[in-house]
Amino acid sequence: MIISKTPMRLSFVGGGSDLPSYYREHGGAVLSTSIDKFVYVTINPRFEHGIRLSYSRTETVDHASQIEHALVKAGLEKTGIESGVEITSIADIPSRGSGMGSSSSFTVGLLHALYAYNGSYISKLDLGREACEVELDMCGEPIGKQDQYAAASGGLNVIEFHADDSVTVAPVVAPPGTIERVEAEMIMYYIGGDRSASTILEKQAKDVGGSITKTQALGQMVELVYTLRDELAKGHADSVGAILHENWELKRQLTGGITNSLIDETYDTARANGATGGKLLGAGGGGFMVFSAPVEKHPGLRKALSHLREVPFRFDKNGTAIIFYQSGKPVAT
Repeated sequence: MIISKTPMRLSFVGGGSDLPSYYREHGGAVLSTSIDKFVYVTINPRFEHGIRLSYSRTETVDHASQIEHALVKAGLEKTGIESGVEITSIADIPSRGSGMGSSSSFTVGLLHALYAYNGSYISKLDLGREACEVELDMCGEPIGKQDQYAAASGGLNVIEFHADDSVTVAPVVAPPGTIERVEAEMIMYYIGGDRSASTILEKQAKDVGGSITKTQALGQMVELVYTLRDELAKGHADSVGAILHENWELKRQLTGGITNSLIDETYDTARANGATGGKLLGAGGGGFMVFSAPVEKHPGLRKALSHLREVPFRFDKNGTAIIFYQSGKPVAT
């Protein structure tokens, strides 16, 4: 039996520049961190012939080619597993509409577990790259590349997307205590809503590509990646909120569907009660919102947003990992 544990992510600034339609012409970058909300994938030899797959529904088929779950079907094809396994998955956060990259975390975790099942080592950067191949190339999802690399690598990073489709991941380096302060000042709420990230991202790619103003706005969001990186390198944790606010104001300009009256009202309420800035996670339309506020402002902020569900979280440093491996020979994780 193999069990992989893969984190979801929180993107601070630069989201949207990881779409191929943008970075292939302009280059892109995001600053993000993995967090302690995880997707777990279990793979076990199946006694009967065929494949049994359990997620929000159950599939039992004779051959991998018959699987309806596109990501699993592609993952099995990539790793050469055709039959004889049982695959299950569970997640700390619902997979649809979270804005935390849960689908990509699943894909990374699935590939990690499948390679371990085969007794093969794969690096975290290669896991990010292959997860992108599964989602973008094999399954045709109109999404970006940040989620896969954030989930695979773990930690607080600047992730850069280059015109030749290569990706680099560099950790954010800051004086002792800086990142811990940033973490302590973050507060997250679930606002609900059921939106398709793929639909919003597909529309965003078209809108940005056809508008100089929107392309410029996304370029400014990329510049904020390096502004935030440099501020953290100086130990300026208190700059996070203002940079998040600037990024959110720019993101709202990119396409319709990113925000709505509930999101705007929640954001304005948070700002009026101590938050220096914040953003909606993911493509837009619903899911989770995160805010930065001085710790002493948290009680007032919690009172003002008490009608919403707060979701405590911490930063993750490890990225994807094989947490259980039962076999006659060891495997690197």
